[in-house]
Amino acid sequence: MARRKAPSIPDDLLDQLLGGMDAASALNSPDWMNALKKALAERALSAEMDYHLGDEAEAENSRNGYGRKTVSTGTGKIDIEVPRDRTGSFDPQLIAKYQRRFPGFDDKIISMYARGMSTREIAEHLREIYGMDASADLISTITDAVLDEVAAWQQRPLDPVYPLVFFDAIRVKIRDEGLVRNKAIHIALGVMANGTKVVLGMWIEQNEGAKFWLRVMNELKNRGVEDILLAVVDGLKGFPEAINAAFPDTIVQTCIVHLLRNSMDFVSYKDRKSIATAPKEIYRAVDAKVAEEALTAFEASPSGQKYPAIGQSWRRVWGQVIPFFAFPAEVRRIIYTTNAIEALNSKLRRAVRARGHFPSDEAASKLLYLILHRSEKEWVMPAREWTMAKAQFAVLFGDRFVRAMAA
Repeated sequence: MARRKAPSIPDDLLDQLLGGMDAASALNSPDWMNALKKALAERALSAEMDYHLGDEAEAENSRNGYGRKTVSTGTGKIDIEVPRDRTGSFDPQLIAKYQRRFPGFDDKIISMYARGMSTREIAEHLREIYGMDASADLISTITDAVLDEVAAWQQRPLDPVYPLVFFDAIRVKIRDEGLVRNKAIHIALGVMANGTKVVLGMWIEQNEGAKFWLRVMNELKNRGVEDILLAVVDGLKGFPEAINAAFPDTIVQTCIVHLLRNSMDFVSYKDRKSIATAPKEIYRAVDAKVAEEALTAFEASPSGQKYPAIGQSWRRVWGQVIPFFAFPAEVRRIIYTTNAIEALNSKLRRAVRARGHFPSDEAASKLLYLILHRSEKEWVMPAREWTMAKAQFAVLFGDRFVRAMAA
C-alpha cells in the first residue's frame, strides 16, 4: 500500500510568511510565532463576524470597527483586534468577550502543574523561555479550575461490581490551622472484569479509624458499588471490619508487600539481607496450615527470637493473611505484587517530594488528581497475569464474577 503524502504548504506561501527570515530563526523566534498567531486569530475572528452577520436574525446589524485585546498565549502575549458589531450582540467563540488567555494556554499551565512544577516554577519557566510575565496567583487561579473537575470526578457513578480493589495510602504534609501536619491520601484502585484499572476515588484524612473507613465504604455504595469480590488493604486498624460492614461478602486480604515492609522496619540494617528471605517460606506455602507452621518455625528460629515483633506483626493480621493461601498462583501474583498501585504511588510520591508541603487540602487534591488522571490514560493493557486470574475468579466467585463481566 502506497504511503499517503502529508499535506504541505506551498513554498511561495512559506517565503511570504517568513518574510526573508530563515526557517531555523523563525522557529526560535517567539515574536514571529506570535505574529503568526495574531494573524490567524484575527482571520478567525473576522470569519466569525461574517457568520454572525449572515444570520437572518441579525439582518439589521453591521460591522462597527474593532476593539483591542491583549491575550496570553503559550509563547507570550499578543495584541489582537476584535471586530465589533453595531448591536453589540457578537460574542466570539475563539476568544470570548472576557477571555484573556489564548485557547490551549490553560491546558499547558495545567500540564506543567501535573508534572510536579510549582506555580512559581511555572511562572519562572514562562518568563525564561517566552519572556512572558504570568504571576503565581494567575497560575494558581488557572489550576484552581481543576477543583470543579475533582469534585465531579469524586462523585461520578461507579460500576456495580469490581472483582478486585486495592486500598492504599501515601503520607503528605499539608498546612492546617497554621501548622504543617502529616495527612494520609487514600487511593482506591479498582480492577474491572476485563483487567482494566480505574481509580475509584481519593480521600484525605488526618485521623484514620473505623468511622472514616466506613464513611469511605458508604460513599462507594452511594455511587453505585454493590459488590467487591476481593479487597487488598495495607493492614490499617478497623479497615477490614468497615469493608465487611458495607460489603459483607467481600474477602479482605492484607497486602503481603506491605506486611513484608513492615516486618523489615523492626530489623537492623546489617541483619536485613539474612532475614528478608525468611518470610518467603510463609507466603509461598501451599496452604494456610503449612504457612502457619512456617511462621511458627520462624518465631522459634534465632532471627525470630531476636526480632519477636516480626512474628507478632504477622499474627496480628493473620485473619486477613489466610485468604491469600486459598488462591491459585495466578491470583496470588496479582495480589502479592500490587505493581499497579505501587507504580501509581511512586508517581504521587515524586510530586509530593517536589512540593515539600501543600498550603491546603485543596492544593493537594488538585495536584494528585491531575497525576491520577494522567496515569489512567496510560493504562491501556491489563496485567499479563490477568487472563489466567480471570479464569480463576470465574470459578471462585461464580455468579458474582458474571455480574462483573456484564457491568
